[in-house]
Amino acid sequence: MSVLESFRLDNKVALVTGCGRGIGQAIAVGLAEAGADIAGMYTTRYEETQQQVEALGRRFLPIECDLLEAPVAKLNEIVGQVVGEMGRLDILVNNAGIVRRAPSLEFSEEDWDAVIQVNLKAIFFLSQAAGRIMNKQGSGKIINVASLISFQGGILIPAYSAAKHAVAGITKTMANEWSSLNINVNAIAPGYFETDNTTALRNDPVRSKSLMDRIPAGRWGVPDDLKGVAVFLASDASRYVHGAIIPVDGAWLAR
Repeated sequence: MSVLESFRLDNKVALVTGCGRGIGQAIAVGLAEAGADIAGMYTTRYEETQQQVEALGRRFLPIECDLLEAPVAKLNEIVGQVVGEMGRLDILVNNAGIVRRAPSLEFSEEDWDAVIQVNLKAIFFLSQAAGRIMNKQGSGKIINVASLISFQGGILIPAYSAAKHAVAGITKTMANEWSSLNINVNAIAPGYFETDNTTALRNDPVRSKSLMDRIPAGRWGVPDDLKGVAVFLASDASRYVHGAIIPVDGAWLAR
């Protein structure tokens, strides 16, 4: 197999959470461009992603699920649905996430529980369900979406910071346990990207300028900037990459 062929995802099935917009949509379409069929988990919309995936000649299975409310049994059910309707599950992308902003002295229990539920608990148990299937199949790829906040504390986001640090930790733990099973578990750590989660930051002229002045690349990231690393981690090209947390941040962490 040539190096370019090793990046192909033909006949693979990927489950992508938060597929309807932003980073999740870009990753879903990028995997489809490399040949994968997509099961897309969404809460409010999926149609645009489905259109883009099917325009590439790939299958798309929409799965409605609000991770804020979903019990573990529901996550297991969804993985079973993907296997039942798509035939297999080769790739899981844990992308869906939320952020709640408030000073740590004022941060509420409700906001804490919501962020930890979506950004950490759902990721672990969805990975567990997928890992069981991948173990039976003899191979699999799990890609968690961490954050540059997995390396730093940030401000006004105590629950988000806690969850993203923990995502890096469980990525490494699963890699330690599952690499011998031929399951690659890695994470992407995006920097400041143009998504719904950063709208408030981008609309704040003072905060936006301070962030832009700190990014050596001189711009915010856009979701398509993550397609390449996602395809790499989902493909045979990364077969000996386990437990990595890969920053895609315009050199923010390097500064």
